[in-house]
Amino acid sequence: MTLREARPDDLDAVMAIEDRSFPTDAWSRETMASELSSPHGRYLVDEEAGAIIGYGGVRALQGSPDADIQTIALDRAFRGRGRGRALLHALLRAAAARGAREVFLEVRADNPAAENLYRSEAFEEIGRRPRYYQPDDVDAIVMRRDLRRHPVAADTPEEANA
Repeated sequence: MTLREARPDDLDAVMAIEDRSFPTDAWSRETMASELSSPHGRYLVDEEAGAIIGYGGVRALQGSPDADIQTIALDRAFRGRGRGRALLHALLRAAAARGAREVFLEVRADNPAAENLYRSEAFEEIGRRPRYYQPDDVDAIVMRRDLRRHPVAADTPEEANA
């Protein structure tokens, strides 16, 4: 497992995973390009044998008390192996390094695997956004992790290079 900072030339690989992972509500190429180049976020890619197999991003303004996990996605063949959790840990560390005390995210109500991952990582449901994900009319579960009560764990060997 290799986590590294995303680069603009990763856009094609990231968009391929985005389109496969979110077929009805994938971000546009322009939105993703903007996210990858924004100074307000940190995007990481997960590589195996030189191929990008996942990515994740967090929006965390330097000195702001809160941050938002923007997205985490892995190619289907690599799910359920702890790689999403490793991406999440690295993004939480990035948010904490920028001064965040709370981290927020939205997860599709029809994605129990992702919801369970976030709950197992001390995220708590704080609300719902009805019909947030379009065109599927799926609710968003809004979650928060308080980094003061649940500090970010130190790097594991797999995450140390993120």
